[in-house]
Amino acid sequence: MTRWTLAPAGVVLALGLAGVAVARLLDRPGSRASTLVSVVAGWLAAWVLWSFAGGLAARAGVLASSDGAVFGVVALGGAFWQYRTAVRDGRERGLVIFVGVQLAWLVVVLVQNGLLSGGR
Repeated sequence: MTRWTLAPAGVVLALGLAGVAVARLLDRPGSRASTLVSVVAGWLAAWVLWSFAGGLAARAGVLASSDGAVFGVVALGGAFWQYRTAVRDGRERGLVIFVGVQLAWLVVVLVQNGLLSGGR
């Protein structure tokens, strides 16, 4: 499953980097390609970090379960939303989407594992 997730992301990153190189040669550094590379790299990093932290927390017994595959689906939707927002309203607005989805995912993980209820 990881190969099927990373391969398309790698292709998007490679194409985006090529687009960034062409945009810089044409003296247009603020291109959509650079925005795409930034968004994809950020979401890939978030996916790796969430998977790593979730695995460590599950192994330590803090979390009952941690599912990185579900976050992969959330990341795809979040990346699309962030990219569209960044292109339309600017990079800063796109980063608000990135942080907001990360915080929402944290709440989902905590609720799934019963860490927000008073019973624990």
